[in-house]
Amino acid sequence: MGKQVIVSLLVLVLVMCYGVMAMAMSFDHEDEDWGRDQREEEWERQRGHRHWFLLQRSRILLRTEAGELRVVRSVGRRMVDRHINVGFLSMEPNSLFIPQYLDSSLILFVQTGEANVGLVRQHELGERQLKAGDLYRIPAGSTFYMQNIGEGQRLQLILSIDTSDSLRMGTLENFFIGGGTYPKSILSGFDSEILTNAFNVSSSELRQVLTRHQEGPIVSLNNSQSSPNLWTKFLGMKEQDRLQELKKMVYFPQEQEKTLTWSWRKLLNSMFGTIENKKRKQHHHEHSQESYNLYERKPDFKNNYGSSLSVDESDYSPLKNSGVGVYLVNLRAGSMLAPHVNPTATEYGVVLRGSGSIQIVFPNGTLAMKAELKPGRVFWVPRYFPFCQVASNNEPLEFFGFTTSAQQNRPQFLAGSSSVLEALRGPELAAAFGVSEGRLDRFVNSQREAVILPYKAERNQKADGIPKANW
Repeated sequence: MGKQVIVSLLVLVLVMCYGVMAMAMSFDHEDEDWGRDQREEEWERQRGHRHWFLLQRSRILLRTEAGELRVVRSVGRRMVDRHINVGFLSMEPNSLFIPQYLDSSLILFVQTGEANVGLVRQHELGERQLKAGDLYRIPAGSTFYMQNIGEGQRLQLILSIDTSDSLRMGTLENFFIGGGTYPKSILSGFDSEILTNAFNVSSSELRQVLTRHQEGPIVSLNNSQSSPNLWTKFLGMKEQDRLQELKKMVYFPQEQEKTLTWSWRKLLNSMFGTIENKKRKQHHHEHSQESYNLYERKPDFKNNYGSSLSVDESDYSPLKNSGVGVYLVNLRAGSMLAPHVNPTATEYGVVLRGSGSIQIVFPNGTLAMKAELKPGRVFWVPRYFPFCQVASNNEPLEFFGFTTSAQQNRPQFLAGSSSVLEALRGPELAAAFGVSEGRLDRFVNSQREAVILPYKAERNQKADGIPKANW
């Protein structure tokens, strides 16, 4: 009797275990199906947002009569491997972006104009003159200033803003070294007792230094009101003298200099160390980071329909530390960048000139976005998502951008003579499309061009149930 009870219990336990395993397997499959359903529903929801892949939320961070800094916010975390915000800095002729440091690293691209950038690196100060097409990196936490030195020309820069080190995700914080009532110097936040002891000065001397500037972060050198000789004198100096003058930061009239025992020079010396002229002349180029010009670079690819190039860490070493790549594409009127996929990076693009359109496709094979492109428009494409850009029939399309990898991106093209279909061509691919190998060969071989292709708009026509593109 006892043995029968034990056997019955064992059978019951086995049955229950099998049931639990079956339910678990069922739940696993249900979870997978639920995940797929959720993704499908997400694609459909996002498909309803016609311009979801256009970055249109912009914010003015800084604005004065001499210029402004505007930032276009990136998207949420769910669909991007890494955040990059895109910034636009414009400065009027003969203006200065006063010394500061940021909580985010920047890659500068000079769209128009000429700039002179002073950057403190390893306790040394170096300057670099930039012209249209130049790239330049400013690391997070590095003190810099910028001047518009173009003769009568507005300076316009496009910035990649890496917020990985920022205090608040998706924002940019400026920490101004110089300043007064507007903007405030970071030193203004300390108690006066701390500063008077730290610099061994009186309260009145401290107030005269920390409250003089009131013209904002971007200063016009033509009509400086509070200190008419300060910034114009700074700009007119020879390079080595200008670097020395940065140590002063604030110009005192002669009658005040007689009574003041402390100046901004001592402050910056305490922060960055003394820079000797002889040493600075010897090591100036060593400590002034190199720039890289896109317009002087030979294209990676060029044919009768356009050209493209990309810059990675092997071309410009500062990109290695930023983890950001750069690209530039020129499409002639009536041409297209073939449908392709970025396997290693999310892409952010800015239209520089011309007009056209962009199409992006969801993983489930539905159209994610079809939008017009015009100058100043900012778009982004998640990693792995297929997409293509098309120039309008009556004017070219030029766009510049950043990628979230400093290594070679190596896009995979989905059409053209260098496409993955060309590499995969065979019975397996023919079976996948449900056609004969002969028909597949004719289909793949029809396009003899690669990468950048001719484009002819065909309106209101259909073939094999697929609508023709209608731009």
